Amino acid sequence: MNHKQKYICIHGHFYQPPRENPWLEAIETQDSAFPFHDWNERITYECYAANTASRILGQDQDIVDIINNYSRISFNFGPTLLSWLEQQDLEAYQAILQADKESLDNFSGHGSALAQVYNHIIMPLANQEDKRTQVIWGIRDFEYRFQRKPEGIWLAETAVDTKTLEILAENNIRFTILAPRQAKSVRVIGTEHWTDVSGDRINPRIPYLYRLPSGKSIVLFFYDGLVSQDVAFKGLLKNGKHFADRLVQAFPEHDQESAQIVHIATDGESYGHHHRHGDMALAYCMTHIETHNLARVTNYGEFLDKFPPTQEVQIFENSSWSCVHGVERWRNNCGCNSGGNPHWNQEWRAPLRQALDWLRDELIPLYTKAMATFVKDPWDIRNKYIDVILNRSQESLHQFLTTHLSPNTSQADKILFVKLLEMQRQAMLMYTSCGWFFDEVSGIETIQILQYASRAIQLAEEIQPKNTPSLLEQKFLEKLLLVPSNVSELGNAAVIYERKVKPARLTMTRVCAQQAIISLFEEAPDQQTASSYIFESEVYDRLEAGLQKLALGITKVISTLTMEESVVSFAVLYLGQQTIIAHARENMPSEEFMEMHRVVRELFSLGHIGEVIHSMDQFFGTELFSLPYLSKDDQHRVLKKITQNTLESIENSFRQIYEHNYHMMNLMNTTDSSLPGVFKTTVEVVVQANLRDLFESERPNMDEMRRLAKEVKRWHIKPNPDTVGFTAVKRLNLLMKELELTPSLDQVKYLAEWMRELKQFPMTLDLWISQNIYFFVGNRYYGEMRDLARKGDLSAQRWIKYFTELGELLDVRIV
Repeated sequence: MNHKQKYICIHGHFYQPPRENPWLEAIETQDSAFPFHDWNERITYECYAANTASRILGQDQDIVDIINNYSRISFNFGPTLLSWLEQQDLEAYQAILQADKESLDNFSGHGSALAQVYNHIIMPLANQEDKRTQVIWGIRDFEYRFQRKPEGIWLAETAVDTKTLEILAENNIRFTILAPRQAKSVRVIGTEHWTDVSGDRINPRIPYLYRLPSGKSIVLFFYDGLVSQDVAFKGLLKNGKHFADRLVQAFPEHDQESAQIVHIATDGESYGHHHRHGDMALAYCMTHIETHNLARVTNYGEFLDKFPPTQEVQIFENSSWSCVHGVERWRNNCGCNSGGNPHWNQEWRAPLRQALDWLRDELIPLYTKAMATFVKDPWDIRNKYIDVILNRSQESLHQFLTTHLSPNTSQADKILFVKLLEMQRQAMLMYTSCGWFFDEVSGIETIQILQYASRAIQLAEEIQPKNTPSLLEQKFLEKLLLVPSNVSELGNAAVIYERKVKPARLTMTRVCAQQAIISLFEEAPDQQTASSYIFESEVYDRLEAGLQKLALGITKVISTLTMEESVVSFAVLYLGQQTIIAHARENMPSEEFMEMHRVVRELFSLGHIGEVIHSMDQFFGTELFSLPYLSKDDQHRVLKKITQNTLESIENSFRQIYEHNYHMMNLMNTTDSSLPGVFKTTVEVVVQANLRDLFESERPNMDEMRRLAKEVKRWHIKPNPDTVGFTAVKRLNLLMKELELTPSLDQVKYLAEWMRELKQFPMTLDLWISQNIYFFVGNRYYGEMRDLARKGDLSAQRWIKYFTELGELLDVRIV
């Protein structure tokens, strides 16, 4: 086959489930992702950001080029993941958007980015209105970010049915991508005979037309299953050339004339997260194909424009790419699981979906009846609510309310209106597919969707008229009793909900109590924003007596999501160590607050702590808040403050032992005498602490680096990669960013010398960011400085000398 008739397209489905605490709208610390804050941050570093600047290595293994992979592949990003990236890694986010713009030039005006159904729900299992909203929100999110209309869309797990495809066609989507086993039969357009292609027998190298009952149609691409499996699970990403060869070999030898496309689809996380340096294999693969003219790299939109379908297809309804039983993985114990716990079953899946379906259906009449008092079409306004989700500013929310509500709508009704929409948002988030994908109902993914359900229930209870008893949560718990757990001590999902979901539920009172606890250890400004809440201090009084602290005050709490406001009075007592007692109460009469303030303050000043606690109980009631009630991030903040003095004291004690016994320990070390355990620990603690302090300093001292390098060698210490190594790399990255801003001779010289000393420490350093900066600085300035150097400019000659040395130390070569 002529290479001009060969087309190759690699599609990456980049996605993480929404992980945000539904009350805070923020991701809490995930300890398993250490040293990163959470898994989104870790995977971004390993994969999403890595693919924006993936390196090509030369024969000597130096970096000779850095490319943005997204500009040469087809890709989709989950909208909720892009939302997180926009807030947490703007550089990577903008590079992804820029790649789509570059792909328009690469592929005849067809951008490589595809849309995705909004929060990755299994579309065949969704009701019709949720189907429609998921598509509309996904498209609107795409338009907002990529500033163009999408040609294609990714269906979660490629799960498909005809009703979903109808909605895609209604919204002018040209194509989607499916797995080969989802194809049932094909025929040449204009003929009558259908050929059975079940069992992965479809030709994946051409597009297919799918005719819809409405008279509309959509194009379906069926990816190459064998090559995709090799990429995802069989180690093909270990070698970029082998990857390229495998793609080229997928073209048939017997057909040398017709244009065909070899295309694969895998989770995008294959390229760097699931397979370390998979992004580099991808970069080399694409470069090798292009430089050797093995095929033309394309995307779906470009290929479809050049070669419209000549065949049409029928599909298996309710099928997907990761469940051979269709979509049973998300509603039954079909046998599909992660394989990590072979003795477990997934009998919990069916009753869990039934419980959530019941809850969804209970919320629908509550929503439609209440929303009908504001607008004619409750579902249309839900579809439009994506504009607020995309821009959470108060101005955006105000504009939305002004556009869709009557000018004389009361503030209370505006809050009700927004709560109704938020309730529906949570009701869709609770269907995020990962909740069913894995082995056990108590997994973090399932707990996450139960949190969304809990938030939806809470909003529903607040929406209902006052004094109307709500049995919604009680009935939901009764449904969860029927959801079995494989963990015997948990028993069922109702227990999991009570232990792991309900304790996370926030109220305005609890939010204020949390902030009041934090205020004991940090300065408390008159106004501050934390997560999705604004705190306006009206009264604040803090007293200290040794280790003990007391804070009394009144705070107005405002939800930035729902506009709900509450005035909360609080009293927080810290007794030392981890013991914190906090009370909070909404709308306490001012006279009562003043009396409480007087009594509790006086008792604390007299040191009558027992009576302080008793009086707080009397004024506020018996509901207590303490350290475990804080979010994980806030717990870490407070515990760090609490333990700071203790840790410093312990470290100082080790330093005294180290300094007083240094010569004796050194003598024992040099004479092959075995150091006692306490001395080994002392040396380890002090040297590691000194290294940490060194790399945390703004401009690390070169002499101190040399001294500590000798100490590390003398005592055979391995610097901790997750603390010392991580800190050293952060400092190097900051110094390199200074170079990017001011590429002066002094800065280049300092960095070359600093990097030379850093290399003396026996630790593996992740130089990815610094290598990127070096490469871009070199592309911008190296040529100019080289020309000046050739003309005899001594300063430029020295700049070239040190910049080249720095590149050698970073394993980067400017060609």
